[in-house]
Amino acid sequence: MTTTLDRTANRALTPGLPARLSLTPKTTLAGRLDGAWWPRSRDLAAELPPLADALEGRWGRITRVLVNPGHWPVVPHKVAVTGHVLHVGWFTEQDPDKIILLSYTTGRCDLLVIPPETEPASAARLMTAAAVPGSVLTAGSLMSGEAATGRRMREARSSEDAWETDGGAAPTPQPHPVVGARMIPLPGHTGR
Repeated sequence: MTTTLDRTANRALTPGLPARLSLTPKTTLAGRLDGAWWPRSRDLAAELPPLADALEGRWGRITRVLVNPGHWPVVPHKVAVTGHVLHVGWFTEQDPDKIILLSYTTGRCDLLVIPPETEPASAARLMTAAAVPGSVLTAGSLMSGEAATGRRMREARSSEDAWETDGGAAPTPQPHPVVGARMIPLPGHTGR
């Protein structure tokens, strides 16, 4: 399979736009993920500079990035970011839904990578779940859980749509005929 990547179109979308990130709050609870990143495209050369800039305040200067090439059509060896060059490596054994960023000062940052084409509601749920301090969920388990949630929501919407179009709408409630009427106690009940 041949993949064509129009770098000019993707770069036109990302300049000046901040990285869409959700990071775990600083806490003593260590989890498997440090948050989530929702890139706007699958062009690593265009997406990594805003990500590195956004993380610099918390993680220090990011020097290396590790990805699984399964979700990235082109994995460049080096990417120019503000003031330095970022070295990019790839491993097929790495979770395809995760990116690892390395910094000399702070160490390692593991982020869930939410695919760019993800619906905003789904991305919001994933970003919230990935930023829970001390979570033991992996990137892959969060993605598969969200896929299942999305399927359930689509099925619920389609069954509700079918119900409405088949004439199965619920009847409008009728007013109660004895509202305001005096209650008559049953034999053997004192009402207490």
